Amino acid sequence: MSVSTNIVFIGLGNMGLPMAQNLVRAGHAVTGFDLLPASVRQFADGGGLVSDDQAAAVQAADIVITMLPASRHVLGAYLGEAGILAQARPGTLLIDCSTISTEAARQVGRAAQEKGLPMLDAPVSGGTAGATNGTLTFMVGGEEAALAAARPYLEIMGKAIFHAGGSGCGQTVKICNNMLLGILMIGTSEAIRLGVANGLDPKVVSDVMAKSSGRNWTLDVYNPCPGVAENVPASRGYVGGFGVDLMLKDLGLAVESALASGASVPLGALSRNLYGLHSKAGAGALDFSSIYQLLGEKT
Repeated sequence: MSVSTNIVFIGLGNMGLPMAQNLVRAGHAVTGFDLLPASVRQFADGGGLVSDDQAAAVQAADIVITMLPASRHVLGAYLGEAGILAQARPGTLLIDCSTISTEAARQVGRAAQEKGLPMLDAPVSGGTAGATNGTLTFMVGGEEAALAAARPYLEIMGKAIFHAGGSGCGQTVKICNNMLLGILMIGTSEAIRLGVANGLDPKVVSDVMAKSSGRNWTLDVYNPCPGVAENVPASRGYVGGFGVDLMLKDLGLAVESALASGASVPLGALSRNLYGLHSKAGAGALDFSSIYQLLGEKT
């Protein structure tokens, strides 16, 4: 873009940092905030702006983007006397890219609407690689006009943007997607483990399934068996990527949504239990593909 926009980006974690950096590289003035000083320093080293006064930065911003861990963090960031909604100027565009409950997104969306502030819930899919490469998928809930205003910036950070519906709908779609992802990762791990237990090479099993009816995203780009694929967490000790505890959180959101809506998600509930066991065994910080370890001897 030829015109720089004043953006505040709150939450410079594994996903937020590369997303914010892509906005900086596109020529925008982006001020970043995070509770971890190291993340802020890394952002500054890449050309981002930093400030000790978040309230003042929000007051001067054209756009505020948040990427936070859970519903409570989003509610705390936006609501209250010192929250974003209390500080933002009229007309400031608000975009929350966190993955949170549908109800929390709608609560913040209603509060923003009462203050005349356009707001989108826009959770993402694509992992840290997608965040780094600017190829994320955005699942957006909110008004059409707000999405039209946000689209040029979302297109810097992602390659696919879907309008799911009104406030909270982006979160609902994200919850559905991640529930399926968790189920697929467990199923893929089980299938490879079964092949290995019967004397097969895990790469052969994976290659055959990837060209057959069992094909899925985890086989194509995120194989959970160490050594089968390059440049995936499984081949670097399950470091980086999407954490077990984050998957557990998302599966919890799916089960809660199912209870609230009367939907049946038996595989989603079982997946949540398995990831819960994996987390309690000390794997919470590992990539979610490490569920492969839970299903057999560690490799």
